Amino acid sequence: MSTTAFHEQFATVSANGGGEGPAWLPALRRRAFDRFDSLGFPTPRDEDWHYTSVAAIAETPFAPVKSTTGTVTVAALAPYLVDPSWHRLVFVNGRFAKDLSSFAELPVEVVISTLQDALRADAEFVEAQLGALASVEQNAFAALNTAFVTDGVVVRLPNDCVVDAPLHILWVSDSAAQRTVTHPRLLVSAGRHARCAIIESFVGLGGAQYLTNAVTEVRLDDGAHVEHYKVQREAMDAYHVATVQADQGRDSVFHQFSYATGARLSRSNIYTRLSAPGAEGRLNGLYMLTGEQHCDHQTYVHHAAERCASRELYKGILDDSARGVFNGKVLVDPIAQQTDGKQTNHALLLSETAKIDSKPQLEIFADDVKCTHGATVGRLDDLLLFYLKSRGIGREKARALLTYAFAAEALETIEVDGLKEALEALAFQRFDVVAS
Repeated sequence: MSTTAFHEQFATVSANGGGEGPAWLPALRRRAFDRFDSLGFPTPRDEDWHYTSVAAIAETPFAPVKSTTGTVTVAALAPYLVDPSWHRLVFVNGRFAKDLSSFAELPVEVVISTLQDALRADAEFVEAQLGALASVEQNAFAALNTAFVTDGVVVRLPNDCVVDAPLHILWVSDSAAQRTVTHPRLLVSAGRHARCAIIESFVGLGGAQYLTNAVTEVRLDDGAHVEHYKVQREAMDAYHVATVQADQGRDSVFHQFSYATGARLSRSNIYTRLSAPGAEGRLNGLYMLTGEQHCDHQTYVHHAAERCASRELYKGILDDSARGVFNGKVLVDPIAQQTDGKQTNHALLLSETAKIDSKPQLEIFADDVKCTHGATVGRLDDLLLFYLKSRGIGREKARALLTYAFAAEALETIEVDGLKEALEALAFQRFDVVAS
Protein backbone atom coordinates (compact mmCIF):
# COMPACT_ATOMS: atom_id res chain seq x y z
CA MET A 1 0.00 0.00 0.00
CA SER A 2 1.29 3.43 -0.95
CA THR A 3 3.08 5.75 1.49
CA THR A 4 3.84 8.33 -1.22
CA ALA A 5 1.76 11.17 0.27
CA PHE A 6 3.58 10.89 3.61
CA HIS A 7 6.98 10.77 1.86
CA GLU A 8 6.15 14.09 0.23
CA GLN A 9 4.99 15.59 3.51
CA PHE A 10 8.09 14.44 5.37
CA ALA A 11 10.34 15.80 2.63
CA THR A 12 8.72 19.19 3.17
CA VAL A 13 9.27 18.96 6.94
CA SER A 14 12.92 17.97 6.43
CA ALA A 15 13.47 20.80 3.97
CA ASN A 16 12.33 23.21 6.70
CA GLY A 17 14.97 21.95 9.10
CA GLY A 18 12.85 19.20 10.64
CA GLY A 19 10.27 21.55 12.12
CA GLU A 20 10.30 23.64 15.27
CA GLY A 21 11.74 22.31 18.52
CA PRO A 22 15.00 21.31 20.22
CA ALA A 23 17.95 19.87 18.32
CA TRP A 24 17.14 16.22 19.15
CA LEU A 25 13.61 16.34 17.72
CA PRO A 26 14.42 16.25 13.97
CA ALA A 27 16.59 13.17 14.53
CA LEU A 28 13.75 11.46 16.41
CA ARG A 29 11.34 12.31 13.61
CA ARG A 30 13.75 10.94 11.01
CA ARG A 31 14.23 7.64 12.87
CA ALA A 32 10.48 7.27 13.26
CA PHE A 33 9.75 8.00 9.61
CA ASP A 34 12.45 5.62 8.42
CA ARG A 35 10.87 2.93 10.56
CA PHE A 36 7.40 3.72 9.16
CA ASP A 37 8.85 3.53 5.67
CA SER A 38 10.37 0.14 6.47
CA LEU A 39 7.21 -1.26 8.04
CA GLY A 40 4.70 0.22 5.61
CA PHE A 41 1.00 0.19 6.35
CA PRO A 42 -0.16 -3.03 8.02
CA THR A 43 -2.16 -5.49 5.96
CA PRO A 44 -4.49 -8.39 6.85
CA ARG A 45 -1.46 -10.65 6.39
CA ASP A 46 -0.13 -9.21 9.66
CA GLU A 47 -1.50 -11.29 12.53
CA ASP A 48 -2.52 -8.28 14.62
CA TRP A 49 -4.40 -6.77 11.65
CA HIS A 50 -5.90 -9.96 10.27
CA TYR A 51 -9.49 -8.72 10.53
CA THR A 52 -8.91 -5.05 9.66
CA SER A 53 -7.78 -3.59 6.36
CA VAL A 54 -6.41 -0.05 6.30
CA ALA A 55 -6.30 0.06 2.50
CA ALA A 56 -8.77 2.97 2.46
CA ILE A 57 -6.38 4.98 4.67
CA ALA A 58 -3.32 4.10 2.63
CA GLU A 59 -5.00 4.94 -0.68
CA THR A 60 -6.32 8.35 0.42
CA PRO A 61 -3.84 11.24 0.02
CA PHE A 62 -4.40 12.86 3.42
CA ALA A 63 -2.67 16.24 3.68
CA PRO A 64 -1.52 18.28 6.70
CA VAL A 65 -4.08 20.68 8.13
CA LYS A 66 -3.54 24.30 7.05
CA SER A 67 -6.65 26.00 8.46
CA THR A 68 -6.81 28.09 11.63
CA THR A 69 -8.83 27.21 14.72
CA GLY A 70 -11.30 30.06 14.39
CA THR A 71 -14.33 28.17 13.08
CA VAL A 72 -15.30 26.29 16.28
CA THR A 73 -17.11 27.98 19.16
CA VAL A 74 -17.85 26.97 22.74
CA ALA A 75 -21.52 26.68 21.76
CA ALA A 76 -20.62 24.15 19.06
CA LEU A 77 -18.67 22.13 21.63
CA ALA A 78 -21.45 22.20 24.24
CA PRO A 79 -22.80 18.69 23.41
CA TYR A 80 -19.30 17.24 23.98
CA LEU A 81 -18.11 19.09 27.09
CA VAL A 82 -19.77 16.73 29.65
CA ASP A 83 -19.06 19.17 32.51
CA PRO A 84 -17.95 22.74 31.68
CA SER A 85 -16.32 23.05 35.12
CA TRP A 86 -13.68 20.42 34.33
CA HIS A 87 -10.17 21.42 33.33
CA ARG A 88 -10.25 21.60 29.54
CA LEU A 89 -7.77 21.73 26.66
CA VAL A 90 -9.20 21.99 23.15
CA PHE A 91 -7.39 21.35 19.90
CA VAL A 92 -9.08 22.11 16.58
CA ASN A 93 -7.66 20.38 13.52
CA GLY A 94 -4.53 19.55 15.51
CA ARG A 95 -3.88 23.07 16.78
CA PHE A 96 -4.32 24.33 20.32
CA ALA A 97 -7.33 26.63 20.73
CA LYS A 98 -6.52 28.75 23.78
CA ASP A 99 -9.81 30.67 23.69
CA LEU A 100 -11.78 27.38 23.98
CA SER A 101 -9.61 25.99 26.80
CA SER A 102 -9.75 26.46 30.56
CA PHE A 103 -7.30 24.77 32.94
CA ALA A 104 -5.98 27.54 35.17
CA GLU A 105 -7.40 26.41 38.52
CA LEU A 106 -4.97 23.54 39.08
CA PRO A 107 -2.67 22.84 42.02
CA VAL A 108 0.46 24.93 41.50
CA GLU A 109 2.72 21.88 41.52
CA VAL A 110 0.88 20.24 38.60
CA VAL A 111 2.31 20.81 35.15
CA ILE A 112 -0.22 20.66 32.31
CA SER A 113 0.79 22.26 29.06
CA THR A 114 0.76 21.89 25.34
CA LEU A 115 3.56 19.80 23.88
CA GLN A 116 4.95 22.85 22.09
CA ASP A 117 5.17 24.77 25.36
CA ALA A 118 6.76 21.78 27.10
CA LEU A 119 9.39 21.50 24.35
CA ARG A 120 10.38 25.10 25.09
CA ALA A 121 10.15 24.95 28.89
CA ASP A 122 11.38 21.41 29.69
CA ALA A 123 12.79 19.80 26.57
CA GLU A 124 14.88 17.34 28.61
CA PHE A 125 11.76 15.86 30.23
CA VAL A 126 9.96 15.56 26.89
CA GLU A 127 13.00 13.92 25.32
CA ALA A 128 12.96 11.25 28.05
CA GLN A 129 9.21 10.60 27.67
CA LEU A 130 8.39 10.99 23.98
CA GLY A 131 8.42 7.55 22.38
CA ALA A 132 9.77 5.81 25.49
CA LEU A 133 6.65 3.63 25.81
CA ALA A 134 4.95 3.76 22.40
CA SER A 135 7.71 2.09 20.45
CA VAL A 136 7.94 2.75 16.73
CA GLU A 137 9.63 -0.58 16.05
CA GLN A 138 6.50 -2.66 15.41
CA ASN A 139 3.71 -0.07 15.25
CA ALA A 140 3.60 1.73 11.90
CA PHE A 141 0.95 4.23 13.02
CA ALA A 142 2.90 5.11 16.20
CA ALA A 143 5.96 5.63 14.00
CA LEU A 144 3.94 7.88 11.70
CA ASN A 145 2.66 9.90 14.66
CA THR A 146 6.18 10.36 16.04
CA ALA A 147 7.52 11.39 12.64
CA PHE A 148 4.95 14.18 12.30
CA VAL A 149 4.27 15.10 15.94
CA THR A 150 3.92 18.86 16.31
CA ASP A 151 1.62 19.46 19.27
CA GLY A 152 -0.27 17.67 22.00
CA VAL A 153 -0.58 17.65 25.78
CA VAL A 154 1.91 16.97 28.56
CA VAL A 155 0.62 16.09 32.03
CA ARG A 156 3.17 15.88 34.84
CA LEU A 157 2.00 15.05 38.37
CA PRO A 158 4.50 15.20 41.24
CA ASN A 159 4.52 12.70 44.09
CA ASP A 160 1.40 12.59 46.29
CA CYS A 161 -0.49 15.03 44.05
CA VAL A 162 -4.24 14.48 43.62
CA VAL A 163 -6.16 16.34 40.91
CA ASP A 164 -9.80 16.24 41.98
CA ALA A 165 -11.52 17.40 38.80
CA PRO A 166 -11.00 15.45 35.56
CA LEU A 167 -8.83 16.86 32.80
CA HIS A 168 -10.81 16.88 29.56
CA ILE A 169 -8.85 17.01 26.29
CA LEU A 170 -10.92 17.51 23.16
CA TRP A 171 -9.42 16.77 19.76
CA VAL A 172 -11.87 18.41 17.35
CA SER A 173 -12.00 18.14 13.56
CA ASP A 174 -14.34 20.45 11.66
CA SER A 175 -15.31 20.83 8.00
CA ALA A 176 -11.90 22.35 7.21
CA ALA A 177 -10.33 18.99 8.03
CA GLN A 178 -11.53 17.42 4.77
CA ARG A 179 -8.89 14.98 3.46
CA THR A 180 -6.40 15.95 6.20
CA VAL A 181 -4.52 14.06 8.91
CA THR A 182 -3.67 15.03 12.49
CA HIS A 183 -1.29 13.29 14.89
CA PRO A 184 -2.40 14.06 18.50
CA ARG A 185 0.07 13.15 21.25
CA LEU A 186 -0.52 12.88 25.00
CA LEU A 187 2.27 12.29 27.53
CA VAL A 188 1.30 11.52 31.14
CA SER A 189 3.78 11.08 33.98
CA ALA A 190 2.18 10.30 37.37
CA GLY A 191 4.51 10.45 40.37
CA ARG A 192 4.39 8.25 43.45
CA HIS A 193 0.82 8.07 44.86
CA ALA A 194 -0.38 10.71 42.41
CA ARG A 195 -3.96 10.45 41.17
CA CYS A 196 -5.91 11.90 38.26
CA ALA A 197 -8.60 11.20 35.66
CA ILE A 198 -8.03 12.15 32.03
CA ILE A 199 -10.67 12.10 29.31
CA GLU A 200 -9.71 12.29 25.65
CA SER A 201 -12.66 13.09 23.40
CA PHE A 202 -12.27 12.76 19.65
CA VAL A 203 -15.00 14.82 18.02
CA GLY A 204 -16.00 15.33 14.41
CA LEU A 205 -17.96 18.45 13.44
CA GLY A 206 -19.13 19.02 9.90
CA GLY A 207 -18.98 15.49 8.52
CA ALA A 208 -15.56 15.71 6.84
CA GLN A 209 -13.44 12.74 5.78
CA TYR A 210 -10.13 12.84 7.66
CA LEU A 211 -7.65 10.70 9.57
CA THR A 212 -6.90 10.99 13.27
CA ASN A 213 -3.72 9.12 14.26
CA ALA A 214 -3.30 9.49 18.02
CA VAL A 215 -0.75 8.21 20.55
CA THR A 216 -1.02 8.35 24.34
CA GLU A 217 1.81 7.35 26.70
CA VAL A 218 1.15 6.95 30.44
CA ARG A 219 3.86 6.24 33.03
CA LEU A 220 2.70 5.42 36.57
CA ASP A 221 5.14 5.44 39.49
CA ASP A 222 4.59 3.38 42.62
CA GLY A 223 1.08 3.73 44.04
CA ALA A 224 -0.15 6.06 41.30
CA HIS A 225 -3.76 5.84 40.12
CA VAL A 226 -4.59 7.06 36.62
CA GLU A 227 -7.94 6.77 34.89
CA HIS A 228 -7.87 7.30 31.14
CA TYR A 229 -11.08 7.48 29.12
CA LYS A 230 -11.09 7.62 25.33
CA VAL A 231 -14.40 8.79 23.86
CA GLN A 232 -14.38 8.32 20.10
CA ARG A 233 -17.18 10.26 18.40
CA GLU A 234 -15.51 11.05 15.11
CA ALA A 235 -17.42 12.03 11.96
CA MET A 236 -19.02 9.03 10.27
CA ASP A 237 -16.74 9.31 7.20
CA ALA A 238 -13.57 9.68 9.28
CA TYR A 239 -10.79 7.22 10.07
CA HIS A 240 -9.42 6.84 13.58
CA VAL A 241 -6.31 4.98 14.75
CA ALA A 242 -5.12 5.34 18.34
CA THR A 243 -2.49 3.74 20.54
CA VAL A 244 -2.58 3.91 24.34
CA GLN A 245 0.55 2.57 26.03
CA ALA A 246 1.03 2.44 29.82
CA ASP A 247 3.80 1.27 32.12
CA GLN A 248 2.89 0.60 35.76
CA GLY A 249 4.97 0.72 38.93
CA ARG A 250 4.44 -1.12 42.21
CA ASP A 251 0.84 -1.08 43.53
CA SER A 252 -0.28 1.31 40.80
CA VAL A 253 -3.72 1.25 39.17
CA PHE A 254 -4.36 2.06 35.53
CA HIS A 255 -7.97 2.12 34.37
CA GLN A 256 -8.56 2.61 30.67
CA PHE A 257 -12.03 2.81 29.12
CA SER A 258 -12.68 3.01 25.38
CA TYR A 259 -16.05 4.25 24.10
CA ALA A 260 -16.53 4.16 20.33
CA THR A 261 -19.53 5.13 18.24
CA GLY A 262 -18.03 7.20 15.41
CA ALA A 263 -15.77 6.84 12.37
CA ARG A 264 -16.11 4.71 9.28
CA LEU A 265 -13.11 2.70 10.46
CA SER A 266 -11.54 2.86 13.91
CA ARG A 267 -8.73 0.92 15.53
CA SER A 268 -7.68 1.21 19.20
CA ASN A 269 -4.46 -0.40 20.43
CA ILE A 270 -4.49 -0.47 24.23
CA TYR A 271 -1.42 -1.87 25.94
CA THR A 272 -0.22 -1.91 29.53
CA ARG A 273 2.81 -3.43 31.21
CA LEU A 274 2.54 -4.40 34.87
CA SER A 275 6.20 -3.86 35.66
CA ALA A 276 6.30 -4.16 39.46
CA PRO A 277 4.53 -6.24 42.14
CA GLY A 278 0.97 -5.35 43.09
CA ALA A 279 0.14 -3.38 39.93
CA GLU A 280 -3.43 -3.56 38.64
CA GLY A 281 -4.64 -2.93 35.11
CA ARG A 282 -8.31 -2.45 34.23
CA LEU A 283 -9.17 -2.28 30.53
CA ASN A 284 -12.84 -1.87 29.62
CA GLY A 285 -14.81 -0.67 26.66
CA LEU A 286 -18.08 -0.30 24.80
CA TYR A 287 -18.53 0.07 21.05
CA MET A 288 -21.86 0.64 19.28
CA LEU A 289 -21.89 0.43 15.50
CA THR A 290 -24.38 0.88 12.68
CA GLY A 291 -24.34 1.04 8.89
CA GLU A 292 -21.03 -0.26 7.55
CA GLN A 293 -18.85 0.93 10.43
CA HIS A 294 -15.79 -1.11 11.36
CA CYS A 295 -14.34 -0.93 14.90
CA ASP A 296 -11.29 -2.90 16.06
CA HIS A 297 -9.95 -3.11 19.62
CA GLN A 298 -6.62 -4.77 20.30
CA THR A 299 -5.49 -5.10 23.90
CA TYR A 300 -2.23 -6.41 25.31
CA VAL A 301 -1.63 -6.88 29.04
CA HIS A 302 1.91 -7.85 29.96
CA HIS A 303 2.26 -9.32 33.45
CA ALA A 304 5.97 -8.75 34.07
CA ALA A 305 5.99 -8.99 37.88
CA GLU A 306 4.45 -11.10 40.63
CA ARG A 307 1.15 -10.45 42.43
CA CYS A 308 -0.39 -8.31 39.70
CA ALA A 309 -4.01 -8.29 38.58
CA SER A 310 -5.75 -7.42 35.34
CA ARG A 311 -9.41 -7.18 34.39
CA GLU A 312 -10.85 -6.68 30.92
CA LEU A 313 -14.47 -6.27 29.86
CA TYR A 314 -15.36 -5.21 26.32
CA LYS A 315 -18.88 -5.16 24.91
CA GLY A 316 -20.00 -4.52 21.38
CA ILE A 317 -23.44 -3.78 19.91
CA LEU A 318 -23.63 -4.08 16.14
CA ASP A 319 -26.50 -3.33 13.77
CA ASP A 320 -26.96 -3.27 9.99
CA SER A 321 -23.73 -4.42 8.24
CA ALA A 322 -21.34 -3.20 10.93
CA ARG A 323 -18.29 -5.25 11.88
CA GLY A 324 -16.51 -5.39 15.23
CA VAL A 325 -13.16 -6.90 16.13
CA PHE A 326 -11.72 -7.77 19.53
CA ASN A 327 -8.19 -9.18 19.72
CA GLY A 328 -7.02 -9.40 23.31
CA LYS A 329 -3.80 -10.94 24.61
CA VAL A 330 -2.57 -11.52 28.16
CA LEU A 331 1.10 -12.45 28.53
CA VAL A 332 2.34 -13.81 31.87
CA ASP A 333 6.13 -13.91 32.31
CA PRO A 334 7.81 -16.76 34.26
CA ILE A 335 8.55 -14.33 37.10
CA ALA A 336 4.91 -13.22 37.35
CA GLN A 337 3.73 -15.74 39.93
CA GLN A 338 0.38 -15.20 41.69
CA THR A 339 -1.02 -13.43 38.65
CA ASP A 340 -4.78 -12.85 38.68
CA GLY A 341 -6.16 -12.07 35.22
CA LYS A 342 -9.60 -12.11 33.65
CA GLN A 343 -10.56 -11.17 30.10
CA THR A 344 -14.12 -11.02 28.77
CA ASN A 345 -15.61 -9.98 25.44
CA HIS A 346 -19.35 -10.04 24.69
CA ALA A 347 -21.03 -8.96 21.46
CA LEU A 348 -24.68 -8.40 20.62
CA LEU A 349 -25.74 -8.62 16.97
CA LEU A 350 -28.93 -6.77 16.12
CA SER A 351 -29.11 -7.78 12.45
CA GLU A 352 -28.43 -10.78 10.25
CA THR A 353 -25.61 -8.98 8.46
CA ALA A 354 -23.66 -7.63 11.45
CA LYS A 355 -20.40 -9.46 12.20
CA ILE A 356 -17.96 -9.82 15.06
CA ASP A 357 -14.49 -11.40 15.16
CA SER A 358 -13.29 -12.18 18.69
CA LYS A 359 -9.88 -13.60 19.56
CA PRO A 360 -9.08 -13.68 23.30
CA GLN A 361 -5.64 -15.10 24.06
CA LEU A 362 -3.65 -16.20 27.10
CA GLU A 363 0.09 -16.88 26.96
CA ILE A 364 1.21 -18.12 30.38
CA PHE A 365 4.76 -19.03 31.42
CA ALA A 366 4.17 -19.11 35.20
CA ASP A 367 2.56 -21.95 37.16
CA ASP A 368 0.98 -20.13 40.14
CA VAL A 369 -1.65 -18.10 38.31
CA LYS A 370 -5.41 -17.61 38.13
CA CYS A 371 -6.31 -16.57 34.58
CA THR A 372 -9.52 -16.89 32.60
CA HIS A 373 -10.83 -15.60 29.30
CA GLY A 374 -14.05 -15.90 27.41
CA ALA A 375 -16.10 -14.53 24.53
CA THR A 376 -19.77 -14.74 23.58
CA VAL A 377 -21.72 -13.62 20.54
CA GLY A 378 -25.50 -13.57 20.56
CA ARG A 379 -28.76 -11.91 19.66
CA LEU A 380 -31.59 -10.50 21.72
CA ASP A 381 -33.42 -13.11 23.77
CA ASP A 382 -36.83 -13.80 22.17
CA LEU A 383 -38.20 -14.97 25.51
CA LEU A 384 -37.29 -11.70 27.22
CA LEU A 385 -38.76 -9.76 24.30
CA PHE A 386 -41.97 -11.74 24.65
CA TYR A 387 -42.03 -11.11 28.41
CA LEU A 388 -41.70 -7.33 27.97
CA LYS A 389 -44.30 -7.27 25.22
CA SER A 390 -46.69 -9.22 27.45
CA ARG A 391 -46.32 -6.39 29.99
CA GLY A 392 -47.56 -3.84 27.48
CA ILE A 393 -44.20 -2.65 26.16
CA GLY A 394 -44.02 -2.29 22.37
CA ARG A 395 -41.57 -4.38 20.41
CA GLU A 396 -39.21 -1.53 19.49
CA LYS A 397 -39.15 -0.18 23.04
CA ALA A 398 -38.57 -3.67 24.43
CA ARG A 399 -35.74 -4.19 21.96
CA ALA A 400 -34.18 -0.88 22.97
CA LEU A 401 -34.44 -1.63 26.70
CA LEU A 402 -32.74 -5.01 26.34
CA THR A 403 -30.01 -3.53 24.19
CA TYR A 404 -29.30 -0.80 26.73
CA ALA A 405 -29.27 -3.37 29.55
CA PHE A 406 -26.56 -5.24 27.65
CA ALA A 407 -24.43 -2.08 27.43
CA ALA A 408 -24.97 -1.03 31.06
CA GLU A 409 -22.49 -3.52 32.54
CA ALA A 410 -19.60 -1.93 30.67
CA LEU A 411 -20.75 1.62 31.46
CA GLU A 412 -20.86 0.78 35.16
CA THR A 413 -17.07 0.37 35.19
CA ILE A 414 -16.62 4.13 34.57
CA GLU A 415 -15.41 5.76 37.79
CA VAL A 416 -16.08 9.41 36.84
CA ASP A 417 -19.75 9.95 37.67
CA GLY A 418 -20.34 12.83 35.28
CA LEU A 419 -18.84 10.92 32.37
CA LYS A 420 -20.76 7.76 33.22
CA GLU A 421 -24.03 9.69 33.29
CA ALA A 422 -23.23 11.43 29.99
CA LEU A 423 -22.39 8.18 28.19
CA GLU A 424 -25.44 6.48 29.69
CA ALA A 425 -27.56 9.32 28.28
CA LEU A 426 -25.96 8.85 24.87
CA ALA A 427 -26.74 5.15 25.03
CA PHE A 428 -30.35 5.90 26.00
CA GLN A 429 -30.56 8.25 23.04
CA ARG A 430 -28.96 5.78 20.65
CA PHE A 431 -31.33 3.00 21.64
CA ASP A 432 -34.33 5.34 21.78
CA VAL A 433 -34.99 4.68 25.45
CA VAL A 434 -36.63 7.42 27.51
CA ALA A 435 -34.90 7.67 30.89
CA SER A 436 -37.31 7.73 33.80
